[in-house]
Amino acid sequence: MAKQQISMEEVKDDLRYLRLLARDFPTVSSVTTEIINLEAILHLPKPTEHFLADLHGEYEAFDHILRNASGDIKRKVNDLFAGSVSEKERIDLCTLIYYPEGKLKLVKQEVEEMDSYYAVTLNRLITVCRSVSSKYTRSKVRKSLPEEYVYIIEELLHEANDDHNKQGYFSAIVKTIIGTGRADHFIIALCYLIQRLAIDRLHILGDIFDRGPGAHLIMDTLCNYHHLDITWGNHDVLWMGAAAGNLCCIASVLRLSLRDANTRTLEDGYAINMVPLATFAMEQYADDPCEIYYPRVDETRCKLNEKDIRLVAQMHKAVSVIEFKLSGAIAMKYPEWGMQNRCLMEHINKERGTITIDGNEYSMLDTLWPTLDPSNPYALTPEEQEVMERMCYSFTRSERLQNHVNCLLMRGGMYVIYNSNLMFHASVPLNEDGTMREVLINGTVVKGKELMKHIERIARSAFDNEVAPDERVKARDFFWYLWCGPDSPLFGKSKMATFERYLLQDKEVQKEPKGWYYLLRDNVEVCDYIMDEFGVQGNHRHIINGHVPVRAVKGENPIKADGRMMVIDGGFSRVYHNRTGIAGYTLVYHSRGFQLVQHAPFDSTEEAIRNGTDIESTTQIVEMVGQRECVSDTDIGRGISLKITDLEKLLYAYRKGVIKERP
Repeated sequence: MAKQQISMEEVKDDLRYLRLLARDFPTVSSVTTEIINLEAILHLPKPTEHFLADLHGEYEAFDHILRNASGDIKRKVNDLFAGSVSEKERIDLCTLIYYPEGKLKLVKQEVEEMDSYYAVTLNRLITVCRSVSSKYTRSKVRKSLPEEYVYIIEELLHEANDDHNKQGYFSAIVKTIIGTGRADHFIIALCYLIQRLAIDRLHILGDIFDRGPGAHLIMDTLCNYHHLDITWGNHDVLWMGAAAGNLCCIASVLRLSLRDANTRTLEDGYAINMVPLATFAMEQYADDPCEIYYPRVDETRCKLNEKDIRLVAQMHKAVSVIEFKLSGAIAMKYPEWGMQNRCLMEHINKERGTITIDGNEYSMLDTLWPTLDPSNPYALTPEEQEVMERMCYSFTRSERLQNHVNCLLMRGGMYVIYNSNLMFHASVPLNEDGTMREVLINGTVVKGKELMKHIERIARSAFDNEVAPDERVKARDFFWYLWCGPDSPLFGKSKMATFERYLLQDKEVQKEPKGWYYLLRDNVEVCDYIMDEFGVQGNHRHIINGHVPVRAVKGENPIKADGRMMVIDGGFSRVYHNRTGIAGYTLVYHSRGFQLVQHAPFDSTEEAIRNGTDIESTTQIVEMVGQRECVSDTDIGRGISLKITDLEKLLYAYRKGVIKERP
């Protein structure tokens, strides 16, 4: 890096800040030491980033992909040991790194001479650990080390075991670890350290919730993850709205869970009391066959008998009817949302069992509407109102859910720009000509980047006790618009045809036309225009999002607009596996460029531990840079360069006597 030319005028302009900086660096020696350190950091390889989208409660698959870093750990193990270690041993080593506790239990059942196993395994783990830590400073690695083993691991990592002068020293450490009975603990610590160092930053591109049974477990992991950002998805804001007390959102969360016979996240995860809804449904729909509301049951995950399935169907119908009423009522409350096409209950003819939409009459698949009052079609009955009040109490008082929503607020937002990559979940509203679409939000017309910022402010205000009560109510209601509004960046369609898909057979009326973003996103000029609007800079800049599963089985390409856009929703959820033909994409961005990893379905954690089965993954090289990227090429590197400039100004001030050194 060329030496910065400093002038006295610059120093005088920044004198107040430089005096503050001098508190941390009181001498010329301390300043020069820090400059040397920062300059060295700039020349380290760029740390690896990991992108995941649309997890949809698939905790086991998510957990495995975090543990194996989308196959990156396996690639490193093969690179290090392909010529010296058998394939089975490499697979066993990888399984140990992913699941150290479980694998060690199996090893002890199969291996008689554990001391030899420990010695070989410790040496191999140290080699892998040394490789994954090579991108970081000693200081950063030290902060990641388990406290009880800091000194030992540092010695092993930074002393080459092939150094003749240190061989005895290195071997003595390993033997002492084994001899003192700490080998298991030490191996487990090393494995988790490898997992942590393999990926420096995790990007989650929305839709953590719904469909799968483990969203609460995913959120537990994310809330404790060391380096993370989250872009909100429409399913995430649905749960955020439910946690804020939005009755529409609560009803929809319940409906989606009951549709898939999946209440584990609700009941086990967040202690939501389902008894009031079950009691009401059994009483109100005792004689109703509820045929179209029978759930989609994944028998590999839950075993329900006919009685259980019948109850789920009754509950499913009960909450669906409530949602249809509430969604119409909120659409009428906010006509500026343009959701009047969701006001459907008033068009039902109970006697004929039909509904009239846009002048066309359709026969409905369900003709029993005992709680529908044609004179007041959007009003809940007293019993329905009581059920929803009790459900609202459960959602707003769930401590774990509130903590998870707080994590989404603290570590998440509508979009993220990081290292020249623009990340958002679904779309940016566009006009037919590709220009930014203006959207009216709470009396303010906004578009593009300002639309995203405005939406985020509103969402946050729903949880801000300093905001006026009436504004908090509006903000709470607004989550419903974000979930399914026609110009919501998180939805991107003209309508969410839930009613039509449940109750009508006509495929045309079930359609949910996509917005212009989805029709134009393969256009290079449109993608460049969007990145310009958001201020994304760099020679290799990209848009990365998810939301709509890429149908790889039909040949759809996740790389669009000549590489400017990457769509990484490959269908993590089991529900989508048949449609997409795969079990999700993840994206890895390391110092050499981008790699898109296409995953096959994950069997189970138990299977992975017992038989060493990994997710079968196919890697597609998206973009390789000509020269290996360094920290200096990243956002953090640019910040470090600015700090170096400030330190050089302070150094100049010391040497010119403008600021005095402190001993």
